[in-house]
Amino acid sequence: MSEQNTSMAKSSASAQPLVPIKSALPWLAAIAFLLFLPVVFPSGAALTIMNQMAMTIIFALAYNMLLGQAGMLSFGHAVYMGLGGFFCMHLLNQVEYNELYLPLPLLPVFGGLFGLFFAFLIGSFSTRRAGTVFAMISLGVGELIAACSIIIVVFFGGEEGVSGDRTMGPEVFGFDFASQQEVYYLTAIWLILAALGMYLFSRTPIGRIANAVRDNEERAEFLGYSQRNVRWISFCASGFFCGIAGALFAINFEILTEENLNLATSGSILLITFLGGVGFFIGPVIGAVVFTLLQTVLSLYTEIWQLYLGILFVLTVMFFPAGLTGLLAMHLRPWKLGKIGLLANPYAKMLAPALVLVGSGVALMEILFHARHASLGEEEMNLFGITFNSQDWLPTIVVVAIGAGAFYLVRLLAPQVKEAWDMANHAEGQ
Repeated sequence: MSEQNTSMAKSSASAQPLVPIKSALPWLAAIAFLLFLPVVFPSGAALTIMNQMAMTIIFALAYNMLLGQAGMLSFGHAVYMGLGGFFCMHLLNQVEYNELYLPLPLLPVFGGLFGLFFAFLIGSFSTRRAGTVFAMISLGVGELIAACSIIIVVFFGGEEGVSGDRTMGPEVFGFDFASQQEVYYLTAIWLILAALGMYLFSRTPIGRIANAVRDNEERAEFLGYSQRNVRWISFCASGFFCGIAGALFAINFEILTEENLNLATSGSILLITFLGGVGFFIGPVIGAVVFTLLQTVLSLYTEIWQLYLGILFVLTVMFFPAGLTGLLAMHLRPWKLGKIGLLANPYAKMLAPALVLVGSGVALMEILFHARHASLGEEEMNLFGITFNSQDWLPTIVVVAIGAGAFYLVRLLAPQVKEAWDMANHAEGQ
């Protein structure tokens, strides 16, 4: 009887899928979403923005392998993306001159290996210590490579950078990647592969140990794990995926310059990761989407879009340290308790004055910026469909008055939102 039960248990275990269906559903939904996007947004500008989002997502996820999973704050991580991109650009030029046979879809592999190579070298000494020591070493290495990009012209191309032509390589199944749509699907495929690879890495024993080293490195060392080796392996894996992002950048834009590996790019990816949420795998994805939209779409309408991005980042760090993803995750408990409906009415009441408050703040900054930087004789400005003289005091006074009224309503409704929030998070019996 026991043997029969054992055989039945073995057969039932063998019948179970290697990958749970529930775990595969988000990935299948993401693939379907990426395939459907060009149908909704077929224009070349939209495809370019989506390609930029995909590259930024890979870069942000790779950075989160350090910051979110291993607890290493890097101020120069754009180096590995830039180096992978520059190397792939030289490979593209070799293909163009018929000195190398390399299909374009395989180019990110070589970019990742080149990023892995330098991550292996730099990580051999930079990962000996974590915390401030590692952060300062990463900052120094980033500045060193950025300076070398101007000096070593043969590889980095100096101030002009290195350019190439992606269409000069061999065709792959009849595709020469001249159209933006073909490049989009190539980028989307690599986005899924890279994201899945980083997700699986986080589920491996080394990924779990990296979490332990992040939380308490002394205890991990006491249990027999080398904290330095764990950080080194995580650093190398991150450098590999950064190189893939750099290769996709080379394919999409066909040029790389010093801006691709300087401190500003490293700071941007740090901002993106924090904005989306460091403690969540999907956090960098949301941060990359929001940042790219602000950078590409909002910049078309205002010159001070970076100011808005900075304000959003500061408010997120001050009030929502877990990022935008953490803000969404806060509502999982009310959802599981079946009390999410209690928040609908207070949120609806708060929405209108909150939007007016944000709009009045935007209007005030736009008026002040136009009054200060407008050319001589260009005193009129158009804001929200209204044309007025930015040099007059009346528009500023009206905007401040509206903002003050909206702020008063927000303060008035805040206790109701807090009361509803406490009720929605209160489980029966507690």
